[in-house]
Amino acid sequence: MTKIDIISGFLGAGKTTLIKKLLSEAFTGEQVVLIENEFGEIGIDGGFLKEAGIEIREMNSGCICCSLVGDFGKSLREVVDTYHPDRILIEPSGVGKLSDVIKAVRDVQEEIDAHLNSFTTVVDVTKCRVYRKNFGEFFSNQIEYAGAVILSRTDKAKPEKVEESVALLRELNDKAPFITTPIIQLSGEKILKTMESGKSLEAELLDELICPECGHHHEHGECCGHDHEHDHEHEHHHEHGECCGHDHEHHHEHHHDHAGHHHADEVFASWGQETIHTYTKEQISDILKQLEEDSSYGNVLRAKGMVAGADGEWIYFDMVPGEHEVRAGAPEYTGRICVIGAELNEDRLAELFALA
Repeated sequence: MTKIDIISGFLGAGKTTLIKKLLSEAFTGEQVVLIENEFGEIGIDGGFLKEAGIEIREMNSGCICCSLVGDFGKSLREVVDTYHPDRILIEPSGVGKLSDVIKAVRDVQEEIDAHLNSFTTVVDVTKCRVYRKNFGEFFSNQIEYAGAVILSRTDKAKPEKVEESVALLRELNDKAPFITTPIIQLSGEKILKTMESGKSLEAELLDELICPECGHHHEHGECCGHDHEHDHEHEHHHEHGECCGHDHEHHHEHHHDHAGHHHADEVFASWGQETIHTYTKEQISDILKQLEEDSSYGNVLRAKGMVAGADGEWIYFDMVPGEHEVRAGAPEYTGRICVIGAELNEDRLAELFALA
């Protein structure tokens, strides 16, 4: 079945750069068809794409999200029937509403051997405020309906500008993953995986605390007499809109009534934030030691994260009571921190990680 990926964004946001990277690093070995819907925009580098074996079908007669909805379905059917591609990339007009493009695909995907795989918006981090002011709902719609948001030019903007733009965009979409790491530092596979969405760090850690024997949350290695390892990475797949990792908290209550398991009510809280803040390994180690030794932060059962290092490397950390690990790792799409425990003091945690 053909996968359909929508890559939206205003002119100059960086869509062409993203598409080239995905073609060369994530879609290798796949037959890909690019459908461009131009609306007074300069076309993509056709020469590059043709060399890569990409078919370009330009629909210059209007916007697919309005006058071309009927023809769009016909065009998709023709592309699937003619080329039987592994993947179709749709680059809508920058002035189109992403919600309408998504609807146009969903309206016809049942009739053809294809399904909507992802819908991503690329945003120039230096122009968020002016675009929101000048283009109103057209800009907001592209953010609100995005399954993932890729911020371009984060390597050229000042950190405070990036933080300001992320805060502004989070007002419009508080669930999608935001890629703030410059895409040149990320692999195409990492970008694609993020576009297709994965679980938040909180969800991953809470899943790791679930006992496979009884299905309930328990403290590290403490359930039913079983010793559970919690140091493995897990892959999770779910629908768009369920992934977060942004500023929020989740409270989970679990009641254990059956024999052989905990009888006391347990309440697990999670505190998680995205951040572009940079740290040193020493700073992270000190933070983890404080989490272990200082009860004013709450009863911490687990802490995990991936953050940018001050020296350009990425720092991964993992902590359970009594032990912690700090190591170098591959660049992540943005810095992510999560703490799970009981009676967490969120203000103190934000101060500890210098995020208050």
